[in-house]
Amino acid sequence: MGAIERVLITKEELNKQVKEMASRISKDYEGKELVIIGVLKGGFIFLADLAREITIPVDLDFMSVSSYGNSSKSSGVVKIIKDVDTNIDGKHVLIVEDIVDTGLTLNHLVELLKTRGPLSVKICAALDKPSRRKVDVQVDYKGIEIPDEFVVGYGLDYCGKYRNIPEVCILKKDVYLK
Repeated sequence: MGAIERVLITKEELNKQVKEMASRISKDYEGKELVIIGVLKGGFIFLADLAREITIPVDLDFMSVSSYGNSSKSSGVVKIIKDVDTNIDGKHVLIVEDIVDTGLTLNHLVELLKTRGPLSVKICAALDKPSRRKVDVQVDYKGIEIPDEFVVGYGLDYCGKYRNIPEVCILKKDVYLK
């Protein structure tokens, strides 16, 4: 793990947070029609863990968006690469994301999905980095707050690598500041 500076959040801490969030989601949406939209690629590991802990029936779908490309900084331009296949009209929507950083991507997604007639659109994120926020975005199910460090693992990547690390780790600066 030569590119990793240190582990920031352990598997155990992540697992505990996922169970707590899933319990809240299950209670909040009991008896309601819920569509969970995972944001690819980063959110897939968190979504898989979360979905297995949710105790109510849900419909799962995915969106793929890009605002980073192969950079360590968000461009602010959100590009939809894959849209949802599910009709969300008249249903509750929960967007599941790996991390809330600037908020630009999630703000764009919420506004886009609201135009499709859902009863509600809420956000669930494994990690929150409020120090980097550029827009005020309401995170309804907020995971672990992290400092302004470039993190990888648990679905988060740098140039497509490190997603498979089971913890959240801080990437060494010399890896991404080339």
